[in-house]
Amino acid sequence: MLSNSEIKPSENSQKTKVLLTKANNASNERAPPPLSHFIAGGVAGMLGAIATAPLDVVKTRLQSDFYKDRFLKQTAKSKSPLTAAYRHFMDTCIILKNVKVHEGTRALFRGLGPNLIGTIPARSINFFSYGNGKRILADLFNNGQENSQIHLMAAAIAGVITSAATNPIWLVKTRLQLDKKSGQAAQYRSSIDCIIKTIRLEGFRGLYKGLSASLLGVGESTLQWVLYEKFKHAVAIRQLRRKELGIQETIYDKVLDWGGKLGGAGIAKFMAAGIAYPHEVVRTRLRQSPSINGTPKYTGLIQCFKLVWMEQGIVGLYGGLTAHLLRVVPNACILFGSYEVIMHFIG
Repeated sequence: MLSNSEIKPSENSQKTKVLLTKANNASNERAPPPLSHFIAGGVAGMLGAIATAPLDVVKTRLQSDFYKDRFLKQTAKSKSPLTAAYRHFMDTCIILKNVKVHEGTRALFRGLGPNLIGTIPARSINFFSYGNGKRILADLFNNGQENSQIHLMAAAIAGVITSAATNPIWLVKTRLQLDKKSGQAAQYRSSIDCIIKTIRLEGFRGLYKGLSASLLGVGESTLQWVLYEKFKHAVAIRQLRRKELGIQETIYDKVLDWGGKLGGAGIAKFMAAGIAYPHEVVRTRLRQSPSINGTPKYTGLIQCFKLVWMEQGIVGLYGGLTAHLLRVVPNACILFGSYEVIMHFIG
């Protein structure tokens, strides 16, 4: 004969489900104006991009062919992942120093213009599509209740829309960052010059190089959103539990709640970026300018993956990972933290 405890869900499990439902209902009741996601996402994206611009330059260079020989030599010396990670970290510091010494401080922010031009609409579109998309999908498929499946669908749709809309801007940003001025003449004078030369030499399709890899990277942003929502729900449940118990909220509680959201954003990005990083390397290689004779070295997604694998192995697919994580994790904290603060006031 089974006991009642074996038949019925535990009391804690039932309470958690009730709190989750209440958290969803509270979120739906105070649904912000649709445009607020657009504004908050754009401003937050701008702040994050400016703060981490130097590391973005380093990451892009480490992903490119320019540092391939140096990377291969160091890989041969590295006998463990920890040693390789340490060497990558040192490479990041060395490149930051060398860029500043040989190319000037402004070079650390090279490509920031097109980066902001890309980041602001990209984040605006992504947050707008996701924020409103999850509400619409929840109404259509789950009686207005959000869950991980709803978050997954909304994030994937938002990622595809964002990638397709902003690919030309990211291509220009990448080429400007890789356009070294030390020891040789710059290939591009400005963002407009880069666009004109790309269309002239490669046609309009040239502006969409790397799009296939970007679409592959939708998985990263999707995973990030789903994980972030999990962390946010944990914070929301903690808040509701305090409220139900009649515990007065203190400054410490507020700091802990905001810290949970910021930490959740950083951890979510760290996990998502670590899993999906190879597509970043492939996307950068595909967006590089054609070789001197005008023939592109990388002609497609699969061909690029195979070539990088043959020439550099699996380590080549993780070139620049340390610089990437050093940039994207704090960037995610700034991005989502700023977004939540702005939404708190205008949402």
